This record gives sequence, C-alpha cells and structure tokens, in this order.
Amino acid sequence: MGSFFGEVLAFVGSGWVRPVILALLLWGLWAGLRRAGLDRIERLLTWLGVAVPLLVWLFVVLELAQAGTFRPGAIPIPAIPLAVIIPLLVALPLLMRSANIAAALDAVPASWLIGLQVYRVLGAVFLVRWAAGQLPAEFALPAGVGDVLVGLLALPVAFYVRSRARGSRAAGYAWNALGILDLALALTMGALTSPGPIQMLAFDRPNTGVGTYPLVMIPAFAVPLSLILHGLSLWQLHRVGRGTRASGHAALEPT
Repeated sequence: MGSFFGEVLAFVGSGWVRPVILALLLWGLWAGLRRAGLDRIERLLTWLGVAVPLLVWLFVVLELAQAGTFRPGAIPIPAIPLAVIIPLLVALPLLMRSANIAAALDAVPASWLIGLQVYRVLGAVFLVRWAAGQLPAEFALPAGVGDVLVGLLALPVAFYVRSRARGSRAAGYAWNALGILDLALALTMGALTSPGPIQMLAFDRPNTGVGTYPLVMIPAFAVPLSLILHGLSLWQLHRVGRGTRASGHAALEPT
C-alpha cells in the first residue's frame, strides 16, 4: 500500500500536468481568437499578451515554491493567500476588459472552459496524502473530495451546456458556483489547519505539507488559475444568455 501511495504522489507531482493544462488553455485561446476573425497580427499580440504573463506567473510561483517561501512561518505574512488574491485581482479584470478576449469567448462554445477543469480530479492527491498520514483529515477530506467531485462533473456539465438544452446554462452556473465554493472551502480549511495565528484545527497533525513543493503548486498556482477560469466561464455564460435574449427580441420585432 505504501508503494502505491508513493507511485500516485510521484505521478501527480511529476510536473507534466501543468504544461498540459497550460498548453490546452493557450491552444483554446488561439482557436477562439482565430474563430473571432481577428487579423493575424492582432491575434498574435493578444495571444502573447496572455501567454507571456501566464508563463512568467508560473515561473515565479515555481521559484518561490522551490525556495520554501510558502512554508508556514517562512515570511512574516502568509504567502499562499497572497499567491491566490493578487493574480485574481490583477488578471480577471484585465481579461474582462479586453474586447479581443470577449470576442474569443463569444466565438467558442461555453463548454470549453468548463470541460477544461476536468483536471480538478487530480485533487485526489490530497486524499492520497491524508491516507499516507501526511495531511490532516480536516483539510484533506473537504479539499480532495470537493476537487474530485468538481472534476468528475466537468465533462458531463460541459456536454450538457454544449447541447443548449433547457436548463443547460443554469447547470453551467451551478457547476461554476460549486467549483468556487470548493476552492474557497479548501483555502479556508488550509488556513485553519496550518501553523499560524488563525490555526483552529489539526493541532495534533498541523497542515505543514500543503506549503511544501510540489504540493504547494496547487494552492499557489492551480487554485488562482481555476478561480480565473471560473470567472471567465461565468462571464461567457452571461454573454451567451445576453446574446440569446437579444436574438429572441430581434425575432419578435415586426418586419
């Protein structure tokens, strides 16, 4: 059993997951920009305007994680909350103010951003670490079960949204709400179980593992990225609904 846990941890922590997710994300962006009908130069500049900051962000977080910056007590202020809040407050408003990003979202199915987050099933690593005695149950169980549930629902909800059946857009909203709630709960339980002034749980087994590399790449990078994707997905669903209503009103106008 111990060797099984070791193999699972090595598989998830091997580092191949992040490049695959980012490659799919950037490919989807390029496809959306192309479908939006932007000229080649504008398409390339918009794509680079997202790809370069995204890769720089990953590199910075990776360097900080390997340097131990996210370990509890490594710096005077908690580093993981800053790693979540700063990218979210900077990236999401900039993306939502871009006419080209809006055009790209309008040009691709709303199911894409939902289905992409199937990677959330890899949150099962928290359950594996808990079973191996490396994480407290108070954190690992809600974080792991929530992530796996959101990841398992991603593809069925994406197909339902793509079908445009009655209630499909509501299902997309509900899935995004569940995904955001899961991440918020995981961050809260992570803070309450980690050594520090607000620790209220898991005193017998403090949550020190979540701040160490490679596991810390989940809260420090994957969580804010997922929150940004949730924000964009909600925005896209809203735009789809607004476009549908506009089309319906146009159809009702007398000719």
